[in-house]
Amino acid sequence: MVSSTLFFETCSPQVAILDFGSQYSHLIARRVRELHVYCELYSCQVEATELAKHEITAIILSGGPSSVYDKDAPHVSQATWDLIKERKVPVLGICYGMQEMAHVFGGTVEPGTKHEYGKAMVHR
Repeated sequence: MVSSTLFFETCSPQVAILDFGSQYSHLIARRVRELHVYCELYSCQVEATELAKHEITAIILSGGPSSVYDKDAPHVSQATWDLIKERKVPVLGICYGMQEMAHVFGGTVEPGTKHEYGKAMVHR
């Protein structure tokens, strides 16, 4: 007999948060859960076969301390991108996660003139 916890984790729809080392990954997960949405934190280098075992309804790519151009920067595997495309899973990139998407899809990532942390004023 399969335990109810195991059943819930593998058969329930979930948002997958791929963690690139952000200090906010757990906060992101908590905020998603506060919206009554089941989510799980995974390493950004999780195998596509692991994600494929679950009913992933969305993916959030967290921030992290690296630049996508760093020699040892973490990246999502091509197999995971293929799974995302095949299942048409929406993806939200936050900070480094957005850089990762821009980099993977042919964009360029350039440093800003000012680093932002916390609240920022947005002007039109």
